[in-house]
Amino acid sequence: MTATLTPPRTGKPAADPRPLTLLASLAGAAAAGGMLAVCLAAGVIGWFVTDGGVHGEPRDGLRAGALGWLMAHGSGVTVQGVPVTAVPLGLTLLVAWVVWRCGLRLGESVAGHGPDADALSDGDRDWTVPLATAVFSATYLVIAVLTLVLAGSPETAPSQGRTLGWSLVLTVVVGGTAIATGSGRLAVWLSLAPPSVRATAHAVASVLLTFLAGALLVFVIAFAVDIGAAMNVLSRLHTDTGDAVLFSLLVLTLVPNAVIFAGAYLLGPGFAVGTGTLVSPTVVAVGPVPMFPLLAALPDNGPTPAWTPALLALPVVLAALAVARSQRSHPTTAWDQGALRGLVAGVLAAVLFGVLAAIAGGAVGPGRMTDVGPAAGQVLVHAVVALGAGGLLGGLLATWRQRRHA
Repeated sequence: MTATLTPPRTGKPAADPRPLTLLASLAGAAAAGGMLAVCLAAGVIGWFVTDGGVHGEPRDGLRAGALGWLMAHGSGVTVQGVPVTAVPLGLTLLVAWVVWRCGLRLGESVAGHGPDADALSDGDRDWTVPLATAVFSATYLVIAVLTLVLAGSPETAPSQGRTLGWSLVLTVVVGGTAIATGSGRLAVWLSLAPPSVRATAHAVASVLLTFLAGALLVFVIAFAVDIGAAMNVLSRLHTDTGDAVLFSLLVLTLVPNAVIFAGAYLLGPGFAVGTGTLVSPTVVAVGPVPMFPLLAALPDNGPTPAWTPALLALPVVLAALAVARSQRSHPTTAWDQGALRGLVAGVLAAVLFGVLAAIAGGAVGPGRMTDVGPAAGQVLVHAVVALGAGGLLGGLLATWRQRRHA
């Protein structure tokens, strides 16, 4: 009779029989190697498409693909003695998505590892997520170092420090969050946080995403208005079908950079397209620019129309709407709580956008093109004022509406 008895359930998922270190190592290798393999394949295809393989060798295409993967990690490269430090954020987002997916699967695999519920209630510490994140990150960093050694050269000079720094941020922040989410630990940790902290975090994400969506819309409209100039650039480059496809993919990797530039434009400081230039709602002073399709979205040089300064109100409105929408999920009828939540959400979202502005620009060519992008310090100051004021306004309006309904 005793053989038919089953042990009591603790509510803990069944553990994967494989060791945690093995699972984390495999996940880290998959996260780094998966996107690296895609970039290597794209490099070989690009090498063959451009001239049918007449010049160079396949390893040149492999090296170009590996350098592209490294640039997505902020390495920068040197092309014929000219440093190129701008990060293709579209490719970085793809890398982050792969890291997230691999981390999520790793979290599901290690959900049953660590102490059980009874042990946790007795005070045992659960090191499952930190240990898995550490091994995951270490494996990823090893592959990044190997890629630097094999693909780098004195002529290209990719930055080892920046590559390792970006890799560490991706694996710890994105990968670690994904591991905690997949294992179920994140939900437990969030349940322990005060409701006000969860509500503020939700409002921060809402403000930042809403503002970025508004910047994307402005960029798309500006690009669509003068799309003929972009098509003219492609025609003047005299590219065939294969070259046009590869060039279009390259352009797409820089669209997130352009969206951040548009956000800096809406906040007021604008951005530079070369040393001594400025593109803002009140001043547009640019000189000759390279033949690049995305630059068709630039406004005309010279005095700006009378209505463009009104765009400075858009970030305030977007932040107010975002906080008001967020407060529907986390309502409050206290004036001080609603105002403080909106203000803090707007300021924190502004700080995050300031970080994005700092990494969106850089050197893209020789001469004047060594300075392209927004001035991060000025963008941060204007963002704190605009998004903070909008968040405060949205918090007060949402509180007034909820008090009225209550």
